[in-house]
Amino acid sequence: MNKTVKTILLIVGVVLIGYGIYTMIAPEASVSVGSVSVEAQNNNDSYITIGLGLAAIVLSFLGGRKA
Repeated sequence: MNKTVKTILLIVGVVLIGYGIYTMIAPEASVSVGSVSVEAQNNNDSYITIGLGLAAIVLSFLGGRKA
């Protein structure tokens, strides 16, 4: 695999992992009534994003190696 493709895969993997962690931590919706506040999250998409990021990083390290 070309060195440029490996570098792009590595950068995309890091960005996807960072975005997945951000969406996992940041609440999607919050409601505040008086002193009570409620936050809701849906983490299904963030797990998929983190998984794709890990796959891209693994491909960038293993792609093109000959046994």
